Amino acid sequence: MDRDLPLHELREYGGKSPKPDDFDEYWARALQELDRQSLDYELVPAEMYSPAAECFHLYFTGVGGARVHAKYVRPRHLAQPGPGVAMFHGYACDSGDWSEKILYAASGVSVLALDCRGQGGPSEDVLRTSGPTLRGHVIRGLEDANPDNLYYRNVFLDTVQTARILMSLPNVDETRIAALGYSQGGALTVACAALEPRIALAIPVYPFLSDYRRAWEMEVVSSAYEELSYYFRWFDPQHKRAEETFRRLGYIDIQHLASRIRARVIWVTGLTDTVCPPSTQFAAYNKIAADKEMLLLYEHGHEWLPGVGDRALSEITSL
Repeated sequence: MDRDLPLHELREYGGKSPKPDDFDEYWARALQELDRQSLDYELVPAEMYSPAAECFHLYFTGVGGARVHAKYVRPRHLAQPGPGVAMFHGYACDSGDWSEKILYAASGVSVLALDCRGQGGPSEDVLRTSGPTLRGHVIRGLEDANPDNLYYRNVFLDTVQTARILMSLPNVDETRIAALGYSQGGALTVACAALEPRIALAIPVYPFLSDYRRAWEMEVVSSAYEELSYYFRWFDPQHKRAEETFRRLGYIDIQHLASRIRARVIWVTGLTDTVCPPSTQFAAYNKIAADKEMLLLYEHGHEWLPGVGDRALSEITSL
C-alpha cells in the first residue's frame, strides 16, 4: 500500500468518492422506514454474573424483520438514571466479552452492544439481494437494482434502533448517550451519531467504510477494503462500471453522513494505519461541523492504542 498523505494535507483532504445526487432522499426514506419499527425488545438473562451489573441478551426486530441481538449490561445499583453507551464491534467480529461492559456498568453507565447482522454474533441477516457477495459485506447488494438492498443500509439503521432502545430504558438518561466503536464499529459510531441527532458524544476509533475510491487507489488488497479489489477483479476487470460502482457505494460512505453529526466527537486514529488509511478517515472527519477533536497516535496503526480505552471510559462516565 502506498504511503498516505502528510498530516498537513490530511487536515485539508476532502475525499474522492462521489456522493449520490439523491443521497439525502435515500436516508430520509430509510429513516421513515425505521420510524415504523417498534422499540419493543426481549430480555433474556445471561449466565454472566457480576456484583456490579446485571447482564442480559436483548433482542429486537430490525428493518426487514431481522431478529437482531445485542448485549445489555446495566448497573446493579443506580440511584437515578445515568448515562448510556451504544457499542459497535469490528468487521466480522461480535459484540465482545461481558467483562468490558461490566467495567462501564460498575462506573454507572448502561451498555447496549450491537451484534451486526450475519457477522460474528447471533443477529440474523435476512437481506435478499442480487449480485455477488464474494469476500465481504461492503459489496453485498452493490449490483441490486434497488440501492435499498445494500447490506450496510440495514446495519446503519440497526445502530439507530439500538440507540433509541437504549434511550428508552428506565435506568438511562436519554440526554446522556454516547456511541463508541473501533474500525467497522467506528464507522457505525459515525453513522449512528449522524442518523440519530440526540447522541451526545461519539468516539469513533480508526473507522472503516469511508472514501472507497481513495481506499481502492491505495492498493487495498492488504486492508479492510480488499473486497473492492476482488470485486473489480472478478466482476468488472475492465472497470466499465467503476463510476457507477463508486457512486452506489456513496450511499453507505460515512464521509457523506458526517456533516449531519451534532454530537461532540472524539476521533481517534493512528497515522501508520494501513488497514483503514488515515486519508479515508480524514475525508469524513473534515466534514464534521460539530465540536470535534482528533486524537492522533503518530507511530500507531490499526491496533491497540494506548490510553484510548481509559479516555473513552472517562468521557462517557462524565456525560
